[in-house]
Amino acid sequence: MEKAIKEVRNKKATGDDDVPGDVLKLLGEGGLKIMKKLIITIYEIGECPKDFTEVTMIAFKKKPQATKCSDHRTITLSHIQQR
Repeated sequence: MEKAIKEVRNKKATGDDDVPGDVLKLLGEGGLKIMKKLIITIYEIGECPKDFTEVTMIAFKKKPQATKCSDHRTITLSHIQQR
């Protein structure tokens, strides 16, 4: 995982997760260790935390008289609670 993140080209298009590789690179060594530990824990337990599956999506109009989905932009808000 760490090697793959380091090898991602800058300004590369996002994948299905909508997370740019540039953002993952900003995690640094400490952030990567935490992310790796989290992924391993989720894998071992075999269940994704409920907090990871709930999001709030907000639509913003791109055009003043927006009537179609394509006339809007969305942002996603997710909350991960500290345990």
